[in-house]
Amino acid sequence: MCDSCHCNGNHDHQNVTIHHRSSHSHNHSQTEKTIRVERDVLDKNNTLGAANRAFFARQQILALNLVSSPGSGKTSILERTIRDVGRELTISVIEGDQQTVRDAERIQATGAEAIQVNTGTGCHLDAHMIQSALPQLKPTPHSLLFIENVGNLVCPALFDLGEAAKVVIISVTEGEDKPLKYPHMFRAASICVINKIDLLPYLDFDLALCKELARQVNPELIFFEVSAKNGDGFDNWYHWLRQEFLLINTVENS
Repeated sequence: MCDSCHCNGNHDHQNVTIHHRSSHSHNHSQTEKTIRVERDVLDKNNTLGAANRAFFARQQILALNLVSSPGSGKTSILERTIRDVGRELTISVIEGDQQTVRDAERIQATGAEAIQVNTGTGCHLDAHMIQSALPQLKPTPHSLLFIENVGNLVCPALFDLGEAAKVVIISVTEGEDKPLKYPHMFRAASICVINKIDLLPYLDFDLALCKELARQVNPELIFFEVSAKNGDGFDNWYHWLRQEFLLINTVENS
């Protein structure tokens, strides 16, 4: 169960407990009907997410929410991306982890602005955390903001942070069936980056099968196959980033 929202994987819900009086044979001395309706955490988050999205639109900031299981290589992908395109696009990062500032320190070492959000026992970032981090980070207008979510393929799928797109990252050291096991995440994402392709010769990972299974969940997914270790495949990823950045600035200026 997610400690920050007590969601148990379902945010659109009511907890209903009914103790009833009836005329049937066993003895009930009284009727108790207790209905407890939990606050709709997801609705509140969506309201804040919309406010974040409006802020990003006004500032012409392309915000991307990177989600994955632990160890897929999100931070390594960010480090390489910042080093390769950081001179042409201003990039800042909000890092999400339960504890430590290790990832923020890695990003700051590239020269980019970064801020760490520790969620404690929470398993995802929410819109309020992003809203609270923005005044400290002060992302530059006309810039690119990456939000590196907590490593978790469940709860982050349900929380709108105000991002332009969710980017789900998987690596070839994981099973090809991750999209079927965690369909909500792959359904919520627009982009799927498959990392560590330099390891393909040494693994039984079936790249074509993984993409086929992901398309069963979300036929609209756009794929990028990359190696954060040697840089293979990053040109296509950078081309997409530049296109999306120009699109946001063009739309906002029209």
